[in-house]
Amino acid sequence: MPSPNAARSSGLLGKEMRELALSPSFALLLVLVCLLVGHEFIASVQTYSELSGSSGMGGVPAPGMNPLDGILVPTFGAYDIAATLLLPFVVIRVFSNERATGAWTLLVQSRASVRGMVVIKALALSGAWLIALVPGLVAVLLWKSYGGHVPLRELMALLAGHALRAGLTVAIAAAAAAITPQAATAAIVTLGITIGSWALEFAGATRGGSWATMAAFTPTAALRSFEQGLVSANVVMVMVVTCLAGLAVAVVWLTPGIAIGRRIAQSLAVAALFVGAAAAAARLHSSWDVTEDRRHSFSEADEARLRAMPGTLKIEVHLGAEDPRLADFHREILDKLKRTVPRLDVSYLGAGGTGLFASHDAHYGEIWYELSGKRVMLKSAIEPVVLETIYGLAGVTAAPVTGEEAYTGYPLHSDAPFAAIVFFMAGPLIVIAASWRVRKG
Repeated sequence: MPSPNAARSSGLLGKEMRELALSPSFALLLVLVCLLVGHEFIASVQTYSELSGSSGMGGVPAPGMNPLDGILVPTFGAYDIAATLLLPFVVIRVFSNERATGAWTLLVQSRASVRGMVVIKALALSGAWLIALVPGLVAVLLWKSYGGHVPLRELMALLAGHALRAGLTVAIAAAAAAITPQAATAAIVTLGITIGSWALEFAGATRGGSWATMAAFTPTAALRSFEQGLVSANVVMVMVVTCLAGLAVAVVWLTPGIAIGRRIAQSLAVAALFVGAAAAAARLHSSWDVTEDRRHSFSEADEARLRAMPGTLKIEVHLGAEDPRLADFHREILDKLKRTVPRLDVSYLGAGGTGLFASHDAHYGEIWYELSGKRVMLKSAIEPVVLETIYGLAGVTAAPVTGEEAYTGYPLHSDAPFAAIVFFMAGPLIVIAASWRVRKG
């Protein structure tokens, strides 16, 4: 027989799901998601079809027609908008409604703990987000029905990224709703945190250094790595730690009978634990390239040689944070080396100026490589040139050319049949009818 605690938890979860089903904000979220996903999907299919037939010489399809970049990322980009601008209102209503009506006091007096009720609310919101993902999954099925290719690993990574992105919204909005006395104030606080993350990302792009390190874990930047088909352990763990910290703060402020001073002290303790755990998580280096075109990886032969290199590879970069050459070097060389070389030491010496104007550094624009006591300078970020230089420092032969075929992608011509009917008519009507039936029942 199920335990009384399990039955009680199941009943509370059912209550939360019923309240979500009755919530106008959740119904509005679903309707808007249908419309946003439909618009992005149809536009993406049209663009993909045009590029498949009109790009290249003589109408030859452009190489690298990738469904991840061309279809999945823009289609599911609607969920980033939903998680940023729509989901917070659903979360705030879930956490604020019972406090506004006084029902929270009665629930607290029952045997259910505050921690358990917060977890149940988070689970209910997770279920709501899974329901909201249905239009995106329908878009994937439509694309498949058109004859399009669906890269499963890339799709799963993208879904995981959006799930963590939604989890951040739930945690931040829950903490804001628990701390502030009114739902409107909680919405303003949540929006302020979102704008703050955008400002941090801008600072990271312009200033580099520690700003860039912190900016890599903002919701938008973290999601971008999943959209590029790269799953990084540090990004995943920092997002998970942030979610847990937000829910922990919500527990502190939703527990009745605690003085304000003690609440603040407990919140500061949670913040201190969060900073320590996030700092430790940020130092993780494991990552997985799930893309079919291996855009984040060297060839398998090159990776085997790089992993077996003795000693520490030191790289000295004389480029400013705003210099576009630094972004190219990160994308083409450094990020791949970080994922492959077991002992890598990178130092940035061009941050004293601003981008191309950092000319006070006599070595500006140079990238120095040092290994086994030998040191050489390059200004190139071309992969074969850099690898040949590193192999020369290590005293190993270059990896042989394997003759692997280049990734050509999956061009497809389609005018997205039935998509407008599914997303602009059927989807919203189903949501409205289901919401009306729940209210009448």
